[in-house]
Amino acid sequence: MMQFTESAPPPPPLNLSGLGLCLDLTAPRAPLHRPRPWPGFPTSAKSLGSFNAAGCMEQLLVHCANAVEANDATLAQQLLWVLHNIAPPDGDSSQRLSAACLHALITRASRTGSCKMLTVAAARADADLSLHTHRFSAVDLASFIDLTPWHRFGYSAANAAIAEAVEGFPAVHIVDLGTTYCMQIPTLIDLLASRPEGPPILRITIPSPTATTALPPPILGLSYDELGAKLLNFARSKNVAMEFQVIPSNPADAFDTLIEQLRVQQLVSEGEALIVNCQMMLHYIPDETACAISSTMSMPSSISLRTVFLKALRSLEPTLVTLVDEDADFTASDVVGRLRAAFNYLWIPYDAVDTFLPKGSEQRRWYEAGVRWKIENVIAHEGLERVERQEPKGRWAQRVRAAGFRGVGFGEEAVGEVKAMLDEHSAGWGLKREEEDLVLTWKGHNVVFATAWVPS
Repeated sequence: MMQFTESAPPPPPLNLSGLGLCLDLTAPRAPLHRPRPWPGFPTSAKSLGSFNAAGCMEQLLVHCANAVEANDATLAQQLLWVLHNIAPPDGDSSQRLSAACLHALITRASRTGSCKMLTVAAARADADLSLHTHRFSAVDLASFIDLTPWHRFGYSAANAAIAEAVEGFPAVHIVDLGTTYCMQIPTLIDLLASRPEGPPILRITIPSPTATTALPPPILGLSYDELGAKLLNFARSKNVAMEFQVIPSNPADAFDTLIEQLRVQQLVSEGEALIVNCQMMLHYIPDETACAISSTMSMPSSISLRTVFLKALRSLEPTLVTLVDEDADFTASDVVGRLRAAFNYLWIPYDAVDTFLPKGSEQRRWYEAGVRWKIENVIAHEGLERVERQEPKGRWAQRVRAAGFRGVGFGEEAVGEVKAMLDEHSAGWGLKREEEDLVLTWKGHNVVFATAWVPS
C-alpha cells in the first residue's frame, strides 16, 4: 500500500505487549508483501504471528487511530508498518478491509495535519487503493446492481409495497430518493403496467444535487435529461403515461426545495397517490442540529435536519413512505468509534464479493472502490464532508414514529418477491422478519432493512 523511503528515520522497537495484543509466534503465515523493514521490528512471518487475524487487525487499527489523533507520529508509523505487512490490498476479505481502513487513516492524518510525517505515506499510497470513480452507462449500471442483493432487496420489497398501496388510484406520483439513478423504476413500471384495472398515470420526481455536492458511488455517466428520456421511452413501451421531473435539491438542507415544490404541486393534484421512496438516501441528511449546519434556517438548535425532513414529509400526507437503508451506525463523534463500526459492518461486502466476482475483474475493482469510498468518508472526513452517517433500523423507526407515522407490514407477496430474488444469489444471503420490517442478512448478520410507513 505505501512505500517508505530509505531516508525515513528508523523508529524504536514497537512494544507490542504494551498495546495489549497477543503474539502467537508459532502460527503459520502466508507470504507477506512488505517494504524494507526497519531496525528493531520483527521481520519474519513467524515473528508477526497471527496479527493477520481480523480481531488483531481491528485492535491494531484502533491503536493506530488513537496514535494519529494524539499526533504520536512515531507510534503511528510503527503501527502502519505492521499493518501494511499483514494487510495487503489484494489479500483475503479481512486484509482488504484492513488495508482500506489503513488508507483512510493515512488520508485522515494528511487532511487534518496530525502526524505530518505520514503525509509522505499518503502521497505514496498504493494505486490499488486510489478512489477512481467509474462512470456507468445506464445498461452497465443496471447489470452492476443486479450482481448483488444489496440494492435489489430494497427494490423488491418497496415495489411490492408500492404496488399494493396504489391499487385503485388513477394517478401515482413517485418521489424517488435513491442513490442508484432510478434503477428501481423500470421494474415498478412493469408492475403498474400489469394492473387489472390498467396502469395509472405515473409521475416520477427526483432531486438533483448541486454541482458542488460530492456524490457517492456509483456514478451514472448520463445527464438527468438523458436518464429521463430513457425512462419515458421504457414507460411508453409498456403503455404507461409518464412524466419525469428533476428538482435541484440536496440532503444537506433536508431536501428543503424539494419539499416546497411538492407542497405547491399537491394543490393541483387531487386524487393522486403520493409515494416517497427512500432508498439509502436519508442517511445523507446530516445528523447535526439545523443551526449547526446552516445559520439561515430559523428553527430551534435542538432539532436535527432529519427530524425537520420527516416532519415536513408528514405534512404532505403521503400515501406511503418506504425507507430502506444499511443497518449500521456510523454516527459516532469520535473516529475510533466510527472505525470500529465500519470494520464490523463493511467486512460484509468484502466477504460477499468473493462469491460473485473473480479477483482482478473490472467490475470487482469498481465494487471495492465503492466500499473504500464509504470507508474513507466515515474515517477520514469530518463536518459536512462526512456524509456517510448511517443509523440502525431501531433509531430510524423511533424518528419516523416521532414524526407522526406508523409502520405497516409487508405482505406475503412482498416476502415472496424478495425470496425469489434472493434465490438468484449466493446461499450466504438470507431474509428475516423483524416485527413489521424485512431485513437482508449475510451469513446471519443484518445488512439492509426495509420498512414501510403511513401517516398515523
